[in-house]
Amino acid sequence: MEINTVIFDLDGTLLNTLDDLYLAFNYAIKSFGYPERSKEEIKSFVGNGIKKAIERALPEKVSEEELNYIINVFKDYYQKNMYKNTKVYDGILQMLAELKNRGYKLAVVSNKYDAAVKKLCGEYFDNYIDCAVGEVKGTDRKPNPIGIYKVMEELKVNKEQAVYVGDSDVDIKTAQNADIPCISVLWGFKEKDFLMQNGARVFAENPNDIVKTIEKKLYLV
Repeated sequence: MEINTVIFDLDGTLLNTLDDLYLAFNYAIKSFGYPERSKEEIKSFVGNGIKKAIERALPEKVSEEELNYIINVFKDYYQKNMYKNTKVYDGILQMLAELKNRGYKLAVVSNKYDAAVKKLCGEYFDNYIDCAVGEVKGTDRKPNPIGIYKVMEELKVNKEQAVYVGDSDVDIKTAQNADIPCISVLWGFKEKDFLMQNGARVFAENPNDIVKTIEKKLYLV
């Protein structure tokens, strides 16, 4: 069966959100008296949702109540400032347009909280993305494949028709758990060696490689 649906991660794959995440995480943790973390540290912390990223950023374990306060401060700040420094990676819009013109359905599944995912996709990719799913309280995040299943159900496709594109080890594991192919991009938050150590086999050095990989079925490795 032919691939007709491309599901993307968001941060580090379609959007360079690092500067705004860096500012938001540091604003939140410094508000509670904890030391600032570097941009490289923040980059290494993200990928598993806000809660896990903040836990990694804190120098000590805190109560669930305090952790929730910090998360809420982060969300409030990020909601107001998420567009300040965030940029679409070069070539992404052209790649999405090309896939759309070729008849592919396009979606996003991210561990960023759902409201932010939908707002960012609406702001930057409204003409291209058919369905966007983020983290919702009470449901499992990636690498649990529930977000992939939600997208496939909404778009009425099955796993033989979908491919996942992301920049992290979490994305590789998510695709494995959903039993669909994965394309790992090399312009995101993780390095190629790290991705290979975590099972990556198919790579895109630039956005156009995604189109070529899908059209030529190079994901079949």
